[in-house]
Amino acid sequence: MDEKVKQSFFKQVKKEPFAKKFGLKLVDMDDGYSKVEMRFTPDMENLFGMAHGGALFALIDEAFETASNSHGTLAVALNMNITYLASPSPGSLLVAEAREHHQTQKTSLCEIKVFDDQNRPIASCQALAYRKGIPHPFIKKEKR
Repeated sequence: MDEKVKQSFFKQVKKEPFAKKFGLKLVDMDDGYSKVEMRFTPDMENLFGMAHGGALFALIDEAFETASNSHGTLAVALNMNITYLASPSPGSLLVAEAREHHQTQKTSLCEIKVFDDQNRPIASCQALAYRKGIPHPFIKKEKR
């Protein structure tokens, strides 16, 4: 993966308001791959004291976003199909790993898996991105 693109993503995720709100942390990234962490906190619970699906979706979406955009051009979500498998224990560190399995000039197919810190499967997702073919707005072109 281009090191400039990688460092730009780490910097942007640290600044992203939504990532801050959910405590999302980009921990690894490569071409077509991303690993993101999030601590399951009480403010992420639903009416029944379990993890809210929206909180888990936030983690999944951040991993998908960074993996599908890892090639240096803008990609946006077209479709995401999530299966929730279990609710994590309070305070669990959740890890989402996104891996691109198929890429064309216009699309990217990713699989995203979420595990807790006991390596229990929490959720699984298959996601499709549309690759717009334009540079990321936050990556500055080098002057020659």
